[in-house]
Amino acid sequence: MGMQIDMGNRQLKKEIFKHLSVSNIQASLEHLEAIPARKAVNPLFSFLYNTDPIIRWHAVSAMGHVVANLADKDMESARVIMRRMIWNLNDESGGIGWGSPEAMGESMACHNRLAREYNRILVSYIRPDGNFLEHPQLQKGLLWSLARLASVHPEQVMDAGPFLMPFLESQDPDHRGLASLVAGLLQEENAREALERLCRDGRNFHLYRDYRLESVIVGKMAKRALSKMSNSLRPEA
Repeated sequence: MGMQIDMGNRQLKKEIFKHLSVSNIQASLEHLEAIPARKAVNPLFSFLYNTDPIIRWHAVSAMGHVVANLADKDMESARVIMRRMIWNLNDESGGIGWGSPEAMGESMACHNRLAREYNRILVSYIRPDGNFLEHPQLQKGLLWSLARLASVHPEQVMDAGPFLMPFLESQDPDHRGLASLVAGLLQEENAREALERLCRDGRNFHLYRDYRLESVIVGKMAKRALSKMSNSLRPEA
């Protein structure tokens, strides 16, 4: 039986927090489906700001799941939530928009129609001639978001490829590692030389995938990206 959905806001937030706290968020996503999306969204937005990285990343997964399910039933309501994420990244919002790039990418990865409608906006955040995100932490979220969508629909974010170079050469290992991941997924040939240099990079970066937060060596990710690019050039047998 699904959870009771007529609980108060404070109790609902505690209930959602409990489901985000488990190690296997995939199982909790089914329980979160029992909560009307409009009730779940505000607590999930607040958890995108949580200082515990596991809670924050699980909130990203849950938000994508909730928004995609809502889009199946009520596309316009899903668009309202997507526009809220976009507003959070707008200078005029007065905030910083923690977690909004990640939540956007996860929502689009989970729902192709959302991806088709919002992919250009997502790509605009990496373009100096677009809505470039200045904050380094938001940039990490954006790179992860581009990788997440590229893992499902690489054609949706191909235009981001030429703008990866500053991140491949960044002083921040999270930038270098995540940009390497995106470059490999997009088969970005212009990044080949930078990736070859990064193969010797022994620093670690943080990567959330398959509902787990991992520590990955930048050099290994660069080698994996180059391997993907090389494999794509081999003729079919």
